[in-house]
Amino acid sequence: MITVLAALEKAGILVEALPYIKKFYGSTVVIKYGGHAMVNWELKKAVITDLILMKYVGINPVVVHGGGPEITTMLKKVGKESTFVGGLRVTDEETMEIVEMVLAGKLNKEIVALANKLGGKAVGISGKDASLIEAAKKMGTVRHPDGHVESCDIGYVGEVNQINPAIVHTLIGEGYIPVISPLGVGEDGQSYNINADTVAGKLAESLQAAKLMILTDVEGILKDKDDSSTLLSIIHTNEIDQLINQDIIAGGMIPKVECCVSAITNGVKSTHILDGRVPHSLLLEVFTDKGVGTMVVPEKKEVEAQ
Repeated sequence: MITVLAALEKAGILVEALPYIKKFYGSTVVIKYGGHAMVNWELKKAVITDLILMKYVGINPVVVHGGGPEITTMLKKVGKESTFVGGLRVTDEETMEIVEMVLAGKLNKEIVALANKLGGKAVGISGKDASLIEAAKKMGTVRHPDGHVESCDIGYVGEVNQINPAIVHTLIGEGYIPVISPLGVGEDGQSYNINADTVAGKLAESLQAAKLMILTDVEGILKDKDDSSTLLSIIHTNEIDQLINQDIIAGGMIPKVECCVSAITNGVKSTHILDGRVPHSLLLEVFTDKGVGTMVVPEKKEVEAQ
């Protein structure tokens, strides 16, 4: 039997969540789902449960999922090594076929099936459906130690030209949780592999989301990558370049931060880089007084003027 103390503790949690439920009721939250939270069963279940809870309290979660480790595993099975430039996977024609197979054919449907099994209503689509993501070829960039930046061809890697969110609005309106694979299509019908963080950011901009939350495999942005006590809880947009030059923000973290900056600049109210290894990190960020991870916010003078 539950004790009075335990019952009061649960009641306190609900009371703490109430103003946040009221604040975000009816709003859209875009979640980039990836990393260890897509592999570990308990974490996977926790993330999907968080999404379903959000939906039932009147928040509209929209999920953009990655799948880097699974793509790498499949490439190894066919004898291909993975190469990255600036955090982006170099994608030749054969790699593109495998990327599309893993993202749209396997992972997307696994996420949808689990959400439906746990009591939600989810529908899986890719950026190619209903021309959701119109894409163009993206060049890679190599940063040299002296600060020089060089462009290079990284294959069928795309950037977002335009988001056509009508299909997402339709799914939300019908009570579904949209689950989206980060694939785009060019004017010539060519499929493109697009960084999932970038897709999540551009989608958040198009939907004018209340929050953009990016799940990753670290506590957030650390001044010292080997010391979790150096977590930067808040980063202002005008600090980003310096942190990149100091290699505090590096590799795959660069596109995550860049999409947060773009989202903030284009109307998304708040952006967060969260540790997806922490169970229910999404709920902790949305419904509690103290969130987790790193929050990217406008430059200081903009904050002070608000």
